[in-house]
Amino acid sequence: MSSATQDWCARSLAQTLREAAPDATAMSLEELLDLHGQGSVAVLLMVLALCSTIPIAGVGTVLSLFILALAWQWRRDHDQPPPLPAKLAQVNLSPQWSNRCLRLLAWTYEQASRCLRERWGWLHHRLTHTWWSAWIAMMAVLIMLPLPFGNVLPAISLMLLSLGWMFRDGLALLLSGAVGLGAIGFGLTVSHVLISGAQTALSYL
Repeated sequence: MSSATQDWCARSLAQTLREAAPDATAMSLEELLDLHGQGSVAVLLMVLALCSTIPIAGVGTVLSLFILALAWQWRRDHDQPPPLPAKLAQVNLSPQWSNRCLRLLAWTYEQASRCLRERWGWLHHRLTHTWWSAWIAMMAVLIMLPLPFGNVLPAISLMLLSLGWMFRDGLALLLSGAVGLGAIGFGLTVSHVLISGAQTALSYL
């Protein structure tokens, strides 16, 4: 797909999502994905990464497990996403979060169509598939950990990775790596603080 065609598709998708936002009721993940039309593994990863930031108990953990499965799929085929498990597909977002997700996705695709273009092809060469697969798995593990706000940076990293693959833009992939490194640093720092705090509290018992 040419860059011009990709830009047009992104703008068209953004318009579709933005038009659906005002009338959004409680949407399931399956319905949110259906609005994207013919999807891919990158599109599925984008939606799951975004939804993993929703502050609903247990959702991030469940989605991170499926993102781990996508990491394996990333090594094989980017055009045919695996089907969502029935229980995951029927996870419903509240009307408020449905509206927020639609608007954020629309804004993301609009900005991507303006800023991203095909460049630095060596970063999305077939030889890098295994490396990016491992990176997706690492971000999924970070999302799974019960750290305060620990799912935000890994989710942003995965969204940038998805956009980089959709637009064949190596710069977005580099940004994904940079944000992911920040996520790793944040996770290590928060873990250290929590463990130190727990040890200090126990010392007074």
